[in-house]
Amino acid sequence: MDLTLQELTLRLIAAATLSGLIGMERELHQKPAGIRTNALIGLGAAIMTLAGLSIAAMWPETTDPSRVASVVVQGIGFIGAGAIIQASGSIRGLTTAATMWVCAGIGILTGFGFYEGALISTIIVLVLLAVLGPLDAKIMGREEWMDKNLSISKRKKKRTPR
Repeated sequence: MDLTLQELTLRLIAAATLSGLIGMERELHQKPAGIRTNALIGLGAAIMTLAGLSIAAMWPETTDPSRVASVVVQGIGFIGAGAIIQASGSIRGLTTAATMWVCAGIGILTGFGFYEGALISTIIVLVLLAVLGPLDAKIMGREEWMDKNLSISKRKKKRTPR
């Protein structure tokens, strides 16, 4: 695998940027895993994917770079489990854990150079988070979720500097 410095840089920046966009959405809704966490997850997955590709190029007869993806997914699953909290009979953090898992997938895609898939995935995730959050709250009768999130965005607009 002969990647130019520009291609290597593009893959790493794309992974961090696309995952960071998803983290920005999480940050705006005051969720635990925000911009930095998701950007680092995407970047880390891309780094590991690129390492797998490099090793496979050096020893093609003994290495399969796709195996790196399965290890990344397992590792992120462990981290995601830490984001899931069970408190007073309810489970919280599933969407955060799933978002972290998807960011790792986006990192893997960019690491392999599948930019279109990574960009489309990012757009789909942002749409899902923006549309299905309020819809889920309405269906499940959790209007307080919508009230809380709407009031957060209103409060941010009304803040005045001291």
